[in-house]
Amino acid sequence: MIRIYTQIEQGKEWIAKYRGCLPVFACVLGFTDTGLIPGISAAGSTPEDRKYTACADAEFLYYGPQRKPLYPLPPLTAGASPVLISRAVVEALNIPVYLFNAGLPQPPAVPTIDLGGCPAKCLSGGAAMEMTTVHHLFKQGLLWGERLAANIQQGYLILSECVVGGTTTALAILTGLGIDAVGKVNSSHPVCNHAQKWAVVQAGLERMRGRGGQGDKETEKLSPSSSLIDPLELVAAVGDPMQVVVAGMAIAASRSCGILLAGGTQMLAVYALMSAIADAYDLSWQPAAVVVGTTRWVAEDSTGGTVDLALNLGKIIPPLFATELSFANSRYPQLQAYEQGFVKEGIGAGAACIAAYLSQNWQQQQLLTAIEAQLEGLIAKCC
Repeated sequence: MIRIYTQIEQGKEWIAKYRGCLPVFACVLGFTDTGLIPGISAAGSTPEDRKYTACADAEFLYYGPQRKPLYPLPPLTAGASPVLISRAVVEALNIPVYLFNAGLPQPPAVPTIDLGGCPAKCLSGGAAMEMTTVHHLFKQGLLWGERLAANIQQGYLILSECVVGGTTTALAILTGLGIDAVGKVNSSHPVCNHAQKWAVVQAGLERMRGRGGQGDKETEKLSPSSSLIDPLELVAAVGDPMQVVVAGMAIAASRSCGILLAGGTQMLAVYALMSAIADAYDLSWQPAAVVVGTTRWVAEDSTGGTVDLALNLGKIIPPLFATELSFANSRYPQLQAYEQGFVKEGIGAGAACIAAYLSQNWQQQQLLTAIEAQLEGLIAKCC
């Protein structure tokens, strides 16, 4: 049920170490106005819908279909939210869930840890967030990574995300770090909108360079030790609030437990960002503890290049895992849509399936039955 695409021997060692272990599941919620660009994302059929996607997914992840939501799951162009997958696993395995608000337009209707961030502006302007906000969020990430890891004795930490438009900010971060990512990121569309994403990213990076970067050295003691681009300035210019939080969490937690970065090209961007921050600010971390886990719909997306991207990350390449979950035999067209390339991943869906296999040796039919039960509950509630 798990395929390893890169760093196969290291990946096998990670799997062997954490087989039989139950993870802690953390999800970092964020927002960028990039997600409001018409057609940029299918995670909500309209820009207005996409404002509430993260709140809706968080509510379903936490409560499931039994509770009437304040923020119902938004209609998609096709398919059902990947949170159905994540919820099926965390409920069945009783996995502890921590939700973090890194910067949302409105507060979620679930218990969350508010990190004191704010939504990012559209990255095309080259000034997505204030540097003070980025520094603050990074420090919060380091703090919470250490706190979460302190409660994990022999297991590992899943770090997931929900950011609409996040593959576009991922492309911006990767490109800004000098990584060839054009045409390689994924999207929730069946055919990735590479040209649209690249136009937005080019605009943002050009405006960032036009300002000569932005810094705020008065209020923060953090300062990069290399002459390369400051990765935190890059996040401030063209990133989103989730990226810097998860990077901080993973850096800190990797020192004492395993890390499963839950996502596709968004988490490959976070991995590259972690490495760049650690180098720039001389921070210790354990690369061997960190893997990236997604779905096969992402890893084998013919309109993206996830595996090539992982191999292009530089001197440290992470093991890339994908769950072999299939919806080809599902009774529901909302799930069958994944096999046509819609949705693909989100809110830690792939990592949740990986965890179900590692912890309980769940196979295809067990996963499918649990996920379909979540969808049935949702349909029954709506009707």
